[in-house]
Amino acid sequence: MGMMKTFMMLAAMTALFMAVGFIVGGTMGMTIAFAIAACMNLFSYWNADKIVLRMQGAKEVTDQDRNPMIRTFARDTKALAEAAGLPEPKIYIMDTPQPNAFATGRNPKHSAVAATTGLLNMLTREETAGVMSHELAHVQNRDTLTMTITATFAGAIGMLATFAMFFGRGRNGIIGTIAVMIFAPMAAGLVQMAISRSREYEADRRGAEICGNPFWLASALEKIDRGARSIVNRRAEENPAMAHMYIMNPLSGRKSDKLFSTHPATANRIEALRKLAAEMGVDAPSGTPAARRVAGPWG
Repeated sequence: MGMMKTFMMLAAMTALFMAVGFIVGGTMGMTIAFAIAACMNLFSYWNADKIVLRMQGAKEVTDQDRNPMIRTFARDTKALAEAAGLPEPKIYIMDTPQPNAFATGRNPKHSAVAATTGLLNMLTREETAGVMSHELAHVQNRDTLTMTITATFAGAIGMLATFAMFFGRGRNGIIGTIAVMIFAPMAAGLVQMAISRSREYEADRRGAEICGNPFWLASALEKIDRGARSIVNRRAEENPAMAHMYIMNPLSGRKSDKLFSTHPATANRIEALRKLAAEMGVDAPSGTPAARRVAGPWG
């Protein structure tokens, strides 16, 4: 189903390019637009993950990294991937104080997970394990291809405006530009349709199974929600089409428009994790707030 949705999305982008190309330049314009769309689709499939990581300012963690916190984070993430039966992903760090994380890649063999420095500083080791287990669940469920290409798809819509302005002539050029202005918000709608909220619930469930304690992720979600609401993620604000990739909406720092909000309510996610914990026979930590220190073997 994930692959079918990806191909449907790529077909929609191609049709959109061709339609505007026809409005601007007739049959020749449509042909040129088709060629551009075909090249972009092919390039996005193989390189969309690299584009996303670069746009978010993510830096790969290497064995030469001297920061002990980052080394521990990388080691724990690799152990979680092994526990999930996944190939070892590439691990990235984003230098921003907002706590957040995402996964990308066209398949489990070519996957990457990224976390912000804010997440490592704000969360406990157990909570971080819960978050990375959630992202590894996206990899295992093969959500990352759809999520990554959707991000580049929404951003590519802006190219249509440039195409209309530079290649349009007279009345048709104006019509093409207006058409793009209409299609741009439609792209945002496609982002919401392509990334189902049920995927987040499923990644929460599988992530809790991978790390072994639903309360670790529940605790992390509560902290991340507070942090995302109060701390601005500059890179995410500059590229709002990628907001759906994060574990929590990163645009909340500036009370941004909810157009790209594809995440379920945090309270509902925490409640679902509490129910899962009961099913798994995991006892709740003492104290009421989910965001308290959660003890465990990672500490």
